[in-house]
Amino acid sequence: MAILATNTGTTRELTPAGNYIARCYSMIQIGTITDNIQGVEKTLHKVRIGWEFPLELKVFNEEKGEQPLVHSEEYTLSMHEKSNLRKMLASWRGRDFTADEAKSFDITALLGKACMVNIIHAPSKSDPTKIYANIGSVSSIPKGMNVPEQINLTFELSYDNFSWDKFNTLPDFIKDKMKRSIEFAALTTPTSAQMAATHADGLPAPKRTATGNVMLVSPIDDLPF
Repeated sequence: MAILATNTGTTRELTPAGNYIARCYSMIQIGTITDNIQGVEKTLHKVRIGWEFPLELKVFNEEKGEQPLVHSEEYTLSMHEKSNLRKMLASWRGRDFTADEAKSFDITALLGKACMVNIIHAPSKSDPTKIYANIGSVSSIPKGMNVPEQINLTFELSYDNFSWDKFNTLPDFIKDKMKRSIEFAALTTPTSAQMAATHADGLPAPKRTATGNVMLVSPIDDLPF
């Protein structure tokens, strides 16, 4: 999901176009949602990945002082050879995945890793007055280039280890999208067994969470950055 500037009364500042030294600091599992994509209804599993640009400091809040510029992008959680996520990862690591590597990959391995991020600006295909800032490419850090330590705290939120405290800190547009997901519905809707348990002892049963490592998209110990 790109950062969008609109003329609806409030505007959001676009990430300036250019190349940035960056670190991945945020990973949010949106979940499985249905969206209308160019007139076609598609149900896709989405994840939002965020990068900070530690050399691009700015005061967004006087109380917090200088903070790094950040940019996040939404991807379909898929390692299909044509998926944007796989293309981004292959560009970042400098080579594509083998068939075995692409069977699954835990993208939380990206957290804390450094890279170069290229930001480009482009008008919306449906409305040229709307300009988006998107990631054009992600690549490895050139040899000999120093990267500052991570500034923002690492932020990870997935349904198999859900935190309501973290969820409540998210912007409304991300929370609203997550609330439309199958995983969020499973998280907040008690099962018949749980309702029976509540009825039996008078105490509320714990809420059900999605099973399995939902951030998994490969049995690789580390990325060759």
